[in-house]
Amino acid sequence: MIDIYADEGISGTNTKKREGFNRMIADCEAGKIDLVITKSISRFARNTQDCLFYSRKLKSLGVGIIFEKENISTMDASGELLFTILSSLAQEESRNISENCKWGIRHNFQKGIVRMNTKGFMGYDADKDGNLVINQDQAKIVRRIFREYEEGWTPNEIARHLNADKVKSVKGTGTWWGPTIRGMLTNEKYQGDARLQKTYTTDYLTKKRAKNNGQIEQYYVENSHEAIIPKTEWEAVQQEIKRRADYCEEVGLANFGTASVDSAFSSRVVCGRCGKAYGRKCWSNRQQHFWVCKNKWKESGGTCQGENVKEEALQKAFVIAWNSVVKSRNKQLASWETMKEAGDPLQAMRAQQMIELTEQGLLTCEVPELTRMVLERIIVHSKTHFTVRFLDGTEKEVCITE
Repeated sequence: MIDIYADEGISGTNTKKREGFNRMIADCEAGKIDLVITKSISRFARNTQDCLFYSRKLKSLGVGIIFEKENISTMDASGELLFTILSSLAQEESRNISENCKWGIRHNFQKGIVRMNTKGFMGYDADKDGNLVINQDQAKIVRRIFREYEEGWTPNEIARHLNADKVKSVKGTGTWWGPTIRGMLTNEKYQGDARLQKTYTTDYLTKKRAKNNGQIEQYYVENSHEAIIPKTEWEAVQQEIKRRADYCEEVGLANFGTASVDSAFSSRVVCGRCGKAYGRKCWSNRQQHFWVCKNKWKESGGTCQGENVKEEALQKAFVIAWNSVVKSRNKQLASWETMKEAGDPLQAMRAQQMIELTEQGLLTCEVPELTRMVLERIIVHSKTHFTVRFLDGTEKEVCITE
């Protein structure tokens, strides 16, 4: 008796996660075992290919396998033929079990019953009945992510903030990534709804999963659990995601914002001649930043004649435009209030931001946090002439002196 090798609760359809099974094979290869006794073929493996591969592998090592239920020994001359037939039946039994499980799961989906694994899901735990309940500590992180996105930060920048603050991810590590943030921002479960069957198992043997792009039916359950993010706020974020994507397509950007560019004007400066975005550059000898139309760059063919503009000019233009909005605040309050009441969720959010922020008074210098939150774009007509457009739709023409 060398050992008892068992994998409790692990599927026999493949050997990848069967630590006990793989340890047994290793001991056979090390010459510790000369005979394996197992209850039945289905306990050895439910995959015909694996059954044949490992039985032949062990046979070549001089190790026989006895299957008690079927009364088969792989060392017998006639054993392999019967073994092949019965292992195929074991695999078919596994397929039937898989189909029955799928039917049960999809039947629950049709009835709106939500069950999910919360180990990799930030913000929720599952109670003893499998229902989603808010994890209050993690919910604070979720609310922070949504708030920072509403304040104008990009997913990559939000991930950088969380890493800098040593905020642990849902898996307990301190590493956050932009795609993780993007996935959270679009997850409907944070508004209390659940879209079921986003992925599906393509092969019951390999357990490989794929994104469901219409191959099988999906189910959407409203108000299935308590929300972390109010529905109007969640919808506003979805509209802002689309707005940024449409904006990038319009001005020729691959992504909104660049984590390596430490400026609130990133992706928000547009050429008045060709309509494409400006990029930030630096005079290394003077340590001074300036902005250049990307269609003027050599790698883009240098087709645009839009003027270069110093970053200080953009800052001055923004301050002048913002102070003009603040001075006319009383005249614009009525339109902002109307936007709050009659506008879509994103318009309502922007109107509320303008009401609150303009109440803080005039600026003496550009504040990056404010710029990110309210600036839609600055259109550069020349080194001294700009159009400043805010996210609520307000526009200001600005001319400055060099």
